[in-house]
Amino acid sequence: MKINDMVKIESPFVRKEIDGCYIVTPEITEGYEWVFTGGEDEVLAVEKLNGTNVSIVIENGIITSIWNRTARIPFFCKGKEFIIEGVMEAFKRGYTELPDGQHFGEIIGNKLQGNPCQLEKHLWVPFNTYCRNHLAYKSWHKYPKTFDGISEWFSKPISEGGIFSLFMKKRKIDMQPEGIVFHNLKTGQMAKIRRDMFKDFKGRRHKKMKE
Repeated sequence: MKINDMVKIESPFVRKEIDGCYIVTPEITEGYEWVFTGGEDEVLAVEKLNGTNVSIVIENGIITSIWNRTARIPFFCKGKEFIIEGVMEAFKRGYTELPDGQHFGEIIGNKLQGNPCQLEKHLWVPFNTYCRNHLAYKSWHKYPKTFDGISEWFSKPISEGGIFSLFMKKRKIDMQPEGIVFHNLKTGQMAKIRRDMFKDFKGRRHKKMKE
């Protein structure tokens, strides 16, 4: 089976370097108009988890390999045990009951990105099943999809109607998410917006080279 890397996910807003920060502008990226015009049957706005991208390969109903981007992770791998732990935890929860093929997801937990989800262990969360089914913002289609409105949604505190983490809400913890990944259900295309892409974000931003 040919192993693919996760396709780079672009912002639906054109980004420019302004005052030393690489931020979004009101201009819509060509080819990404669907993010704002697509209805409920076309677009899902799904919470972006903050971890590292990992895929698993299933053949004949069995997980046969685990990949961090294009690097294969052996079952016994010093320094990468957390990836194996995350997939095993997903298996216990039934998240790996998937058809044959390569499936992408995010490993989150205490060794990754400062562990914003406050997990004691690690967990692999598949994008196209768990995330779509449990971490989609139904409110996305209820309000005008303007640049100013979206910017305000991302910058406001939760107490004032700002965006909150659905993953953490299930654990009764109020916290802002890293961002949103938009899924085009008809074409398979994806796009993303992170809170740190906006001008008013306060905190450490991703480096441009790691986009």
